[in-house]
Formats: sequence, structure tokens, C-alpha cells
Amino acid sequence: MDVTCRTTTVAGIPTLQVAGELDLASVAQVRDAAVRLVAGALQQTVAIDLDGVTVIDDSGLGVLLSAAARAREGGGDLVLVCTTERLLRWFELSGLSRAIEVRPRLVVIDS
Repeated sequence: MDVTCRTTTVAGIPTLQVAGELDLASVAQVRDAAVRLVAGALQQTVAIDLDGVTVIDDSGLGVLLSAAARAREGGGDLVLVCTTERLLRWFELSGLSRAIEVRPRLVVIDS
């Protein structure tokens, strides 16, 4: 299965929606889309929505960690949106969820 990437805004947050398999075969496409997302939203929180992702491997985790590092270097942050139990367990086991916040949805939080 191929991967698709779509940039949108959800709850005021620039968001990359990813669907399909995030693996070695698709990692370059997702990395390029994530780099564009972060570069276009310096000093902001951005999100990557993974609810459409069916498979993610170590190379996919690396792309997510790299995108988070880029966002933080630019004065912003990155959050992941995911409700898929299998992926959430993988994020826990791999330690990804300790490095990047994972939310079930995006909401605007008033201060």
C-alpha cells in the first residue's frame, strides 16, 4: 500500500495527515512532507495525524523523532494524533511516546 500525505489545519494547528504504510519504502515522502510542515510553522506547535496509518516501522519512528527535533529547534513543538491501539502500544514499547506527546485528537486549549 502506498502512503499519502495531506497538509491541513485542525483546531488552528498546522497538521500533516498521513495514511497508509509508514515504512522504509515511504519514509522519504513522509520526511519531505514533515520538513515542509515544520518549516512553514516556525515557533508553532504542529501535528502529525497518524490515524490513517496501517503500518509503521523503525524508519517511520525515526522520521517522527526527526520532525519533532526540527520543530523544537525552530522554537515550536510537534504532537502526534493517534487512536489506533496497535500503534499506541508500539509507541509505548519503542519509547516514542516519552519523546513526543501523543494525543487522541487536537483541541485548542485556552489559557
